[in-house]
Amino acid sequence: MFLFRFLMFALLGGAALCFAFYLGTGRRHYLRWGLVILKWTVIAALAFFTVLILSRIG
Repeated sequence: MFLFRFLMFALLGGAALCFAFYLGTGRRHYLRWGLVILKWTVIAALAFFTVLILSRIG
């Protein structure tokens, strides 16, 4: 559980850093990377919580 939390916060921090670089430099590839990281973080979190809920049911 600690590893998952650490990974989620690290990925969210990476996305925030990419967004900050985009705001600072105006280069679009930082925005694109930030959105990709954020998208996969949300997908991973949804998968984790789905497994967590299914394990409680069964």
